Amino acid sequence: MTLASLLFAFLAGALHVFIFIMESLTWTRPATWKRFGVASQSDAETTRSLAYNQGFYNLFLAVGAFIGAGLVAVGGAGSAQAVAGWTLIFSCCGSMLLAAAVLAFTGRKYLRAAITQGTTPLIAVVLGLLAILR
Repeated sequence: MTLASLLFAFLAGALHVFIFIMESLTWTRPATWKRFGVASQSDAETTRSLAYNQGFYNLFLAVGAFIGAGLVAVGGAGSAQAVAGWTLIFSCCGSMLLAAAVLAFTGRKYLRAAITQGTTPLIAVVLGLLAILR
């Protein structure tokens, strides 16, 4: 269970790095802003600073998930490293999951994106809980 949880935490982090790239680095490219449902290049330019900031939130969550997975991987069960690692995984993946829930409740057109954003952190959290509670 632990290895599977770490794998899904890593995948959740990798997806959020990809989201960071789109929001913070390629936001004004038509392929990116169209993916996010932005209506025009002008609207993309107007929302650029907002997307830039949001992208960094995604990056920081990803970094936390990566560090957490690394700490659990190198720490023995019950060690300080493992406790810190699980704390990071649960807080970062939990935040990703809650953000996906907010996105899902924003409107039906965001449901697919919410499922994409929330599936890997959900699996990481559930498997992590199963790993530490057994």
